[in-house]
Amino acid sequence: MAVPTQETIEVDETLRETDSAYHSDLRSYTTSIASSVEAYPWLHGRRFHAYKEGSYQFPNDEKEQDRLDLVHALHSIIKDDKLFFAPLTANSLKRVLDVGTGTGLWAICVGEEFPNATVVGNDFSPIQPRWVPPNVLFEVDDVEAEWPAASVREPFDLIHVRYMAGSIQDWPRLLRNCYDGLAPGGWVECSDWDLLPYSTDASMPEDDAVLRLHQYLVEATDKLGRTVRPGPNLEEWVKDAGFVNVKHELRVVPFGMWAKNEKHKKAGAVNQMQFMEGMEAFTIGLFTRTLGWTADEVRVFLEEVKKDALKKDRHRQFNFHVVYAQRPQE
Repeated sequence: MAVPTQETIEVDETLRETDSAYHSDLRSYTTSIASSVEAYPWLHGRRFHAYKEGSYQFPNDEKEQDRLDLVHALHSIIKDDKLFFAPLTANSLKRVLDVGTGTGLWAICVGEEFPNATVVGNDFSPIQPRWVPPNVLFEVDDVEAEWPAASVREPFDLIHVRYMAGSIQDWPRLLRNCYDGLAPGGWVECSDWDLLPYSTDASMPEDDAVLRLHQYLVEATDKLGRTVRPGPNLEEWVKDAGFVNVKHELRVVPFGMWAKNEKHKKAGAVNQMQFMEGMEAFTIGLFTRTLGWTADEVRVFLEEVKKDALKKDRHRQFNFHVVYAQRPQE
């Protein structure tokens, strides 16, 4: 399998010296970016999904919804403000499915840009806005359950699968369902992470708390069979499902504002801010349920993570994979 070319990110040597000043810069920077942009169970002060409780390990409360909106902004930066890379036009895009739509921002944006297309978003929780474009609708559904047969539901021209790391137990089955749910000639587009940070200049030590958090995250989700590192496998899964014209793009995303390039700096700032806002969401349910930690142990560890996360001399980065492919014409 060919590996996409990986870009090198240059370090910005002009960052302010102190960690506290850096945190102030980060919050100011991301605030300006973000501004443009039922009966639930509770656990350790966070609200979780009620539908098929336990299938999704992360909260769905307002704090997490705000973070997911930040993640949408991050993905927009990474993908050059393009909603999708698949070569579809207004004339060819009639029906769109957004798998695991979250707060529904992507689906709403597509509905606004393509008013003649019908856009369906599904998720475990009905947390999407009530006021949406008339061509956008949301469903409460489990994407890993049986999909409606082609005779029951009209096929889609684009199925969009983004940021499902840690959520999917059977990726090959999901991609087969996507294949079956598409019209001949339709496209699937998967955008996801390899959620294990690394540095290319040895600036991140092995005991870095941010790295350790992600290592624990990998351990916990692997126990559940729901990897947080799906990105590198997307191309293989898509090909195995029968798709053709497979394209794979790799984007390197910094953590923090250390990159010299303005786009990388912006992406890194938003990436770090969504992480800082989401640390508890990533860990409080997953670590207590799966790794046997107490809530107090999680919170003590998160204080250590926060301190290390603000160290600007650690040039952490992540790989983000975009794979899009076509169902053959029949």
